[in-house]
Amino acid sequence: MSSQAVRLVVLVSGSGTNLQALLDAVADETYGARIVAVGADRAGIEGLARAERAGIPIFVEKLADHPTREDWDRELAARIAEHKPDLVVCAGFMKILGTPTLSSFPVLNTHPALLPSFPGAHGVRDALSYGVRITGCTVMLADAGVDTGPIIAQASVPVLDGDDEETLHQRIKGVERSLLVETVGRMAREGWTVTGRTVRLGRSG
Repeated sequence: MSSQAVRLVVLVSGSGTNLQALLDAVADETYGARIVAVGADRAGIEGLARAERAGIPIFVEKLADHPTREDWDRELAARIAEHKPDLVVCAGFMKILGTPTLSSFPVLNTHPALLPSFPGAHGVRDALSYGVRITGCTVMLADAGVDTGPIIAQASVPVLDGDDEETLHQRIKGVERSLLVETVGRMAREGWTVTGRTVRLGRSG
């Protein structure tokens, strides 16, 4: 892998299927990025096991190990900084990142709905309950809000008759993995600029 490849720190909280998609992608030297570390907010999860099998350094920073949320925020940012990432990717990371991380690194996150509709922890359930016929997934730059950052890419997923939360979420996850891999790769190879809420892929000039 080229030393010029964009350095990724990936954050996970669970099984790491999005992480695995990125691991598969970075195996191709033309992808433009490499994963330099995987971090988690809990130990003993499959996401960390995936990283270890791939020979990627891991770290765990548990919220419960710190007296305050602010202490955890600072320590997590310090652990991420040790790996000198160009981009931090939240791949199923179930904690809201604090200012120390968000102000230090560009952070990519995904959401299983077409933002700004249905933000929050239950995007699939909320979309289904509302009765929409098309939902989807969003890749965004994270900010201090809940699913409020500038949108980079979106993909639609139809809601089928008979769908429940589980069946719909599984189809969204498949699309989300592909969209995340495509977006990270394009950001790595082409660069990006942010103007207000508009994110453009590709280097200006």
